[in-house]
Amino acid sequence: MQLDEAGLVQALQRGDERVFAASMDLYSGSLLRLAMSFVPSRAVAEEVVQETWMGVLEGIGRFEGRSSFKTWLFRILTNRAKTRGTRERRYEPFGLSGSDSDGDDGPSLEDSLFVTEGSGKGHWADPPQGWEPDTPERALLSKECRTAIEKAIDGLPDNQRQVITLRDVEGVSAEEVCNILSISETNQRVLLHRARTKVRRVLDPYVRGGNT
Repeated sequence: MQLDEAGLVQALQRGDERVFAASMDLYSGSLLRLAMSFVPSRAVAEEVVQETWMGVLEGIGRFEGRSSFKTWLFRILTNRAKTRGTRERRYEPFGLSGSDSDGDDGPSLEDSLFVTEGSGKGHWADPPQGWEPDTPERALLSKECRTAIEKAIDGLPDNQRQVITLRDVEGVSAEEVCNILSISETNQRVLLHRARTKVRRVLDPYVRGGNT
């Protein structure tokens, strides 16, 4: 089943159960990944995802297309996750641990590793090369690298983890991330830079060929 966003929204507004089920299959993994950065356990995160889909059913009739459906969906998830995170004493508002005091006192990689101007600003100047798993050794190395990246992201402060998950894992734009998380563009940029720096530190041996 393939629908563009307008068709997806219209089908959901008609109450199409097949489209709703397909949407759950498509987005629930992403929602769970983000929810786990707000709440203390996977079990609670799964409950938040279920609450999010209930919110979709309740609110889809009022969806006006002012943002993308995906942004709207993540926004519902974020609101519910913040509430549960506060209740579980996990979530701390960005204003208290945002761009200036998130416990990030580790060393940074040199700025030359990042693009500093233009549309690619903030991205790696020398991105890691893809590995085709054409040999068992390469397949193992690729899996090892992915595991290292996942662990690095999971170990980030929550606010950095939320931003890098949305930007680099889910492919959400900077403007949409600010909308979803209710943060400023400057805060988003600083958090993303710090998160990418830490992840790049983990990935650097693979990029430089140290583990090949």
